[in-house]
Amino acid sequence: MHDVIDIEVTPLSSACGAAIKGVDLTKELSEPTVRAIKQAWGKHLVLVFRGQSITQEQQLRFASYFGELGNRRKAPEQLRGRAEGIRQDNEKVLLVSNIKVDGQPIGAFGEGEFWFHIDSGYTPRPYKYTFLYALELPSTGGNTMFSNMYMAYDAVPPSLKEKLKGKKALHIHEYKRAEKADLSGDISNIPHHYHPVFITHPDTGCKTLFVDRLMTSRIEGVDARESDAILEQLYAIGERREFIYEHVWQLGDFLMWDNRCTIHARTDFPKDEPRLLRRCTVEGEPLHE
Repeated sequence: MHDVIDIEVTPLSSACGAAIKGVDLTKELSEPTVRAIKQAWGKHLVLVFRGQSITQEQQLRFASYFGELGNRRKAPEQLRGRAEGIRQDNEKVLLVSNIKVDGQPIGAFGEGEFWFHIDSGYTPRPYKYTFLYALELPSTGGNTMFSNMYMAYDAVPPSLKEKLKGKKALHIHEYKRAEKADLSGDISNIPHHYHPVFITHPDTGCKTLFVDRLMTSRIEGVDARESDAILEQLYAIGERREFIYEHVWQLGDFLMWDNRCTIHARTDFPKDEPRLLRRCTVEGEPLHE
């Protein structure tokens, strides 16, 4: 175990995101160092560690400093062909990749644009934290955009906050990347859950907007047409450019973010260029207004 070290924290935007220097993720970290990282994380929501060279085991060890490691969510049987990869052999790890071997994808969610979303927001206990490490990257694109949902909550008009007070919204996931779920039929076999439109962050006590374009599909107890209009307004607020940090990946980048107060999206990239990132998570808890 290494003693506490001085970490250097450099903000990356006025919205969220900070680069951390002085930490080698291949090493075990002292409790004071972990506390310093947590403090920076609470302030900046998204942390970036550049130039890391870590194994899967080292990534999992680091993530475990922040809570119980999350299991990879299994897709329902009828959707499984889209979501499972032939090299995903650890239940704590998801490979985000477009690479195929003998025509079979090694991971999941590999190609193209990915709308703003919250990791596992369609479950009763969405992941608290996500950790993502870059192993192979295309020559351009595939950037990850993060939006600060504390700022988004503050930007919701007071009249709309009052209207939505106590309301929940349906989060549903058909394992698509840039397309809404179809609510016209039976959704009982599609992963879904209702969460408050506004949640209180369990650690900070501050309100955040808990809505995203990909998975949030209907406000409970509101007419469908009105719900759609309100959600479009909330999506637009959450995706304002001034609330966003856009990360341009470099090999060896390690990112960590808080899913309770950020949403994230992926920009498009060349389909014929390999991209591979390794993800793990920390389990979450039920969320409340």
